[in-house]
Amino acid sequence: MTVLEVLLLLLIAGICGSVAQALSGYSHGGCLVSILLGFIGAAVGTWLARVLSLPPILTIELGGQPFPVVWSIIGAALFSAILGFLTGRGKKR
Repeated sequence: MTVLEVLLLLLIAGICGSVAQALSGYSHGGCLVSILLGFIGAAVGTWLARVLSLPPILTIELGGQPFPVVWSIIGAALFSAILGFLTGRGKKR
């Protein structure tokens, strides 16, 4: 992977994490938290899709590595909602 591909992957993960935070209604951090949430969401979302035998919906391939955009958003929204439920906090901005 080149530096540009890594930067694009971080940008896509950040956007997915931000969309997931907006969907779940729980925001607890800035850009780095959104990027981390996007990667966690990709792991959770692809695991969930694999368990339920669901196909990949929108996958972006960068440097030979696939990044599941839709499953990343769904997984990150689920993770963010659970995190908001466990911490007992509402929307923080």
